[in-house]
Amino acid sequence: MKKTLDFVALGDITTDAFIRIKDASVNCDINREHCKLCFSFGEKVPYEFVEVVRAVGNSPNAAVSASRLGLASGLVSNMGDDLNGKECLETLKKEKVNSEFVKTHKDKETNYHYVLWYEEERTILIKHQEYDYKFPDIPAPRWLYLSSLAENSLPYHHEIAKWLKNHPETKLAFQPGTFQIKLGSEQLADIYSVSELFFCNVGEAKRILKTSERDVKKLLSGIHELGPKIAVITDGPNGAYAHDGKECWYMPMYPDPKPPFERTGAGDSFSSTFTAAMALGFDIPTALMWGPVNSMSVVQQIGAQKGLLTRKQLEKYLAEAPTDYKPKRL
Repeated sequence: MKKTLDFVALGDITTDAFIRIKDASVNCDINREHCKLCFSFGEKVPYEFVEVVRAVGNSPNAAVSASRLGLASGLVSNMGDDLNGKECLETLKKEKVNSEFVKTHKDKETNYHYVLWYEEERTILIKHQEYDYKFPDIPAPRWLYLSSLAENSLPYHHEIAKWLKNHPETKLAFQPGTFQIKLGSEQLADIYSVSELFFCNVGEAKRILKTSERDVKKLLSGIHELGPKIAVITDGPNGAYAHDGKECWYMPMYPDPKPPFERTGAGDSFSSTFTAAMALGFDIPTALMWGPVNSMSVVQQIGAQKGLLTRKQLEKYLAEAPTDYKPKRL
């Protein structure tokens, strides 16, 4: 690596195959929670089309987001020595993401996920290959961004936490994925304790805190008490919230120019853009204004990366934002 990077994302890389379906229905409880995607069992279910999107996943999405916003960005990840992996590497190169520390494992497969896309929402069938995770010897970047890894990655998390304690010049943004939430805050206590930024949505916060609490301010306080200096919780179209231990902010969503086309990557784009704004020297209220703009753009396209904005494009949207598009102290 010729120069120290601004932003290095750590996490699994995958390919998403978007399968557009129409012959289905969604069944929810009275609060529109615990919804189920339903289609005929034991029959042939028609689909409209498939679109394959390479080099995605929470962390690769964040690395591409940071690169488009002007940061020197890299990815630490693992993949197999298959065609899928080679095409993922080619995509990272096109996006100007440093892939020097993406390790290729002989005779292993690269992750491949199936996205059942119905109306504007998606249900993702995931399978994380179990790699031998090792934290590489990298020059300390200004920010690490940690997200989704496989179930066998607990020792790797401890290795990352130890490295961060030895490199206080590097700040950590943590956006836990499915298995990291399943591991629980107790097993990942060292990661929580070294996190500068922490991102999750309301449902994830409730699972992490093992509570049925619906008050977002209490959820923010609960996450903050686990160790992160700044807790950020998103609530879909209802907006986002941030808490730094002293003040709480609420940020409405950026108005969609038209109904969302497909919501994959909305959370990743918000979290990575918020982190990129902080890496560029902006404060929490400004970062809260940046995040929803990229989310708005991403949900107008297929996949998590096509709609990611450059800094110039993002600032244009901010200049054209409604007068009430601004953070509010709670």
